[in-house]
Amino acid sequence: MFDIGFYHPLVIHFAISLLIIGVLLRWISFTGRAPFTGPAAATLLLLGIVAVVAAAWSGEDAHVAVEAIPSIAPAVRAHQMWGERTRNVVLGVATCEALALVLKRRGRARPALLASGILGLVGVFCLGETGKLGGDLVYAHAGGVGIHSGNPEDVGRLLLAGLYHQAQLDAHTGRLDDAAALVRLAAQRFPSDPAVQLLAAEFLLVDQHDPGAALVTLGNIVIPKEEQRLRFRHGWLTVDALVALKQPERALVTLQELQTEFPDSARVRRRLEEVNKDGRNPLQEDRDYRTP
Repeated sequence: MFDIGFYHPLVIHFAISLLIIGVLLRWISFTGRAPFTGPAAATLLLLGIVAVVAAAWSGEDAHVAVEAIPSIAPAVRAHQMWGERTRNVVLGVATCEALALVLKRRGRARPALLASGILGLVGVFCLGETGKLGGDLVYAHAGGVGIHSGNPEDVGRLLLAGLYHQAQLDAHTGRLDDAAALVRLAAQRFPSDPAVQLLAAEFLLVDQHDPGAALVTLGNIVIPKEEQRLRFRHGWLTVDALVALKQPERALVTLQELQTEFPDSARVRRRLEEVNKDGRNPLQEDRDYRTP
């Protein structure tokens, strides 16, 4: 059969909005103060039920690739179980709404509509649990991230994100050797990505205190002119590396070049003024390499 797993994130949002608004309008319709809410509720609920069924179907297709990730199967099964519960409950809502349409001519539709409203609330609760578990699956377990499209570049971005965040965590907890290994791996896997190479240079300078290696890495990075933030970061890191290597003249030249390229940067102007004023070490100043 046609695999619609790729569309699961899109379909589920339609299901959520249609079902919640439909249930809300159904309960408003019981007040009798807004006659339009009855037909609107029926329309939205029936559309929402179609969306929920489609979401359950697409979820079945999507979980095959996700469940192959080690240790993620229990989270996938929990999400799937609540998704099936939601589908079953809203099918009950559909039955009540259809029955109400049949009984409307006899003036006996209210019990069926009331049952629809009650089951709708149960469906919204189930939908909330399903959504919570789906969020955990994506954000806590990286389920489906980078693999839905089948594009190798997407998987590469997933790998890069994992390497970056784990390296930051390792560095924060004092495991600098582990962090360094991850940053080196990222630099090796993404040699043409200037942002990754800048991260490697920054780590060499700040965390490993190796300005010489950082300067060599910076010298090999080519950054397009339109990447202004990366160009600023590159220059700022270069200045700090040169200062750490006790080459203040070259550092000053690089800082002046930065001022030429970023004439409106208050940070560059302030740093130049302080260096020219009393010869203070620029490395002791602002260590934010990302903001001009």
